[in-house]
Amino acid sequence: MLTLGDFSHRFGRRDFLRIGALGIAGLPAALQPALLQAAIRRGPLGDIVRDRSIVFLHMQGGPTQFETFDPKMSAPSEIRCVTDEISTRIPGVTFGATFEKLAARADRLTVVRSFVPGDSSHDIKPIVSAATKKTSLGAIYARVAGTTDPRSGLPNSVWANPRSVEGKAASAEVKFGSFNDPGALGAGYAPFVPGSGGPLQQAMRLNLPLDRLNDRRSLLASLDVVKRSIDAGGALAGMDAFQEQAFQVILNGAGDAFDLAKEDPRNVARYDTEPLVPASTIDPKWNNFKRYVDHGRSLGKLMLLTRRLVEAGVGFITVSTDFVWDAHADNNNCGVAENMRYAGLPFDHAVSTFLDDLEARGLSDRVLLVCCGEIGRTPRINKRGGRDHWGGLGPLIMAGGGLPRGRVYGQSTRDGGEPNGDPVTQENLIGTLMNTAFDVGRLRLVPGMPTDILRIAEYQPIAGLV
Repeated sequence: MLTLGDFSHRFGRRDFLRIGALGIAGLPAALQPALLQAAIRRGPLGDIVRDRSIVFLHMQGGPTQFETFDPKMSAPSEIRCVTDEISTRIPGVTFGATFEKLAARADRLTVVRSFVPGDSSHDIKPIVSAATKKTSLGAIYARVAGTTDPRSGLPNSVWANPRSVEGKAASAEVKFGSFNDPGALGAGYAPFVPGSGGPLQQAMRLNLPLDRLNDRRSLLASLDVVKRSIDAGGALAGMDAFQEQAFQVILNGAGDAFDLAKEDPRNVARYDTEPLVPASTIDPKWNNFKRYVDHGRSLGKLMLLTRRLVEAGVGFITVSTDFVWDAHADNNNCGVAENMRYAGLPFDHAVSTFLDDLEARGLSDRVLLVCCGEIGRTPRINKRGGRDHWGGLGPLIMAGGGLPRGRVYGQSTRDGGEPNGDPVTQENLIGTLMNTAFDVGRLRLVPGMPTDILRIAEYQPIAGLV
């Protein structure tokens, strides 16, 4: 077992600041006050940070716009949706037939049919891109809002992936970039990655015996040891208040938000996406077989974890499974019709269940959900039954966060390849998120705010949405 002495000698001051971004969940009790002080010494910026959470579900690999939210059934057969269409709750609007549940909830969505990814390269835009100054949106959020929510002690930014809910059984591969890249902001602002492993996370356990946890005097004595052990100078001034806050957070069980075992089993079953696409029904000839399996097993649980985190106060959550939306019909990836079963069915169920859960808990206006990938798909189906990379147009939906409900923004050309007016760029999408999360007018006045963040805050949001 790692002792306090081991911990304080093994990790330096920079490591402690990095741990500060991880919040209370699972930290050794004696470390929590110091890290609370380090994490919120900048503090959330008052009314600049709105009381909203953002959930960005990244559809990695690049989903097709045709088989999702813009079927184009009047186009020639080599262009139109191959899975047929289904009517939605928005009059005159159809989705690809795979999205039966989302179609029934379309009156809660904003569907953008003029979103321009910008190029046809696999990467992880717009989470990390030139538009974000090569810094993850989650890290940008943490730099403005603070790395830790002072009300709950939880990290303000989280990246949830299959290992967060499935452990080592799930793929650890990250293709084309890192969703928790802090860029020039520094490692202290990187989003917390539950289930990521590594020496710091392995050490983050509540190692004090229960009798010592219940003995407030022993707990505070241990905190004093750590206070003397860390070379942090004035950064740890006022320890008594943070000792008290940490002690209360421990007793209140804030870290339980990360533990799905604390959830009602009926809710776990309601979110579960694995029965929709059992591994036995996925063709093993595809090199992406393991990713398809992980996607089906984990996406529902990831959205349940996300609901628990936003309910507990986490401000920005990036959700990704793995590289499952590519649909070339080559050795690696299946064609579009098969892809909509492997990738689309779990997405339809998990997102719909998440929206229902937020609605039932009165959280819909407080949580903005964004779903898109890094690219779209070619208007014409290739000779193998797949669609290739396309940067001219891609699918994008949003829900909640005070945005209009039941709205279709923009239209595409007849072949679904470009906007037919009202183009929405990466910058417009990021500007919408910034204006949803922050009072950007007041943010510009904050002394010491990095210039890159101020430039990002200047991006124009999608017209009429915020």
